[in-house]
Amino acid sequence: MSGASPLHVYDAAAIAERLTGPLRHWRHQDSRLVRIYRTGGWKGTLMVVNAVGHLAEAAWHHPEIRATYSALEVRLDTHEAGGVTDRDFELAQRIEDFVCWRPAAGGALEGTPNEAAHLYVRYDD
Repeated sequence: MSGASPLHVYDAAAIAERLTGPLRHWRHQDSRLVRIYRTGGWKGTLMVVNAVGHLAEAAWHHPEIRATYSALEVRLDTHEAGGVTDRDFELAQRIEDFVCWRPAAGGALEGTPNEAAHLYVRYDD
């Protein structure tokens, strides 16, 4: 981007400090933020891939995505900066909020039944 300020690349210690709380399921590996989402099968994996794809495209920040039958791995780094920047942390948070969202108990939205046939994302909590 022309006119943009230089991107700050975080070191390993700073990344570790930020991978707590809502981002605790992400890890720092090979100069990237990495997260594996487990799903109930191929249809669930495709739904999560599409959700991540939408967020990444809207942000104009494109992760590396690896999809298997029952899992999706997301890898974030800022290529032109050569490491992890605020762009990666912000997109990781958006992805986490979106993929792990569930309706609140007692609300109008009931959520998917807690049965294997309806499982599409395996929540980490």
